[in-house]
This record gives sequence, structure tokens and C-alpha cells, in this order.
Amino acid sequence: MDTMTREDLEGEEFQDTYTEALSQIIKAKREHHEPPKLQEPEAKPGQIVDLMAALNESVQKARASRGEDADMHELPEKKAAKKQPAKKTAAKKTTTKTAAKKTSGRRPRSA
Repeated sequence: MDTMTREDLEGEEFQDTYTEALSQIIKAKREHHEPPKLQEPEAKPGQIVDLMAALNESVQKARASRGEDADMHELPEKKAAKKQPAKKTAAKKTTTKTAAKKTSGRRPRSA
């Protein structure tokens, strides 16, 4: 555990805001107050990425690095294998002793 810890994690980006907010909510509930209002994070304008365009660009770069000029080919469709019917199991034959027991409801006589 000591080898995995770091002491140089300081700054606003490493601040545990979840634990702080949770402790404020718990404190407010203990004192029967309304929990503090959630502060909305500042909206940072982000870049919208077209995933297909990025993928195609990546494929083109990979091909260029290998020296390939060929276009993409569609993969052939796999033919569905024919299903074989399940094998039927043979019916069990009853022995004469068990058949006799099943048919006669009497006990055999002693000699």
C-alpha cells in the first residue's frame, strides 16, 4: 500500500469534492436543515468528435504507414451450417423380474 501512495498529489484537480459534499449533506440532515444546493460545474466548451470520421482517418493512417493503397473490402458472409436432427435414445427394455413385479400385485409364495 505504501508503494502505491503518492504525496505529490496537490492542487485543485486532486481535491475530493464528493466526500466534502457528502459530509455537508450528512451534517445538514443531522441538524434537520435543508442540504446545500448543488453547484453546477462550469461548462467547458468541448469539441464534438465524429467517431466514424476519426475511425476512417485512423484506418487511412495505418494503411499509409504499411504502404497499402487498397480500398476496404466487404467481408464475405458466413454460410449457416445445417442443423442435424438430434439423435434419439433407445428405449430401455424392462427385465422379466421388474416386469413381473409391476404386473403382479401379490407377493410370491415361499416353497
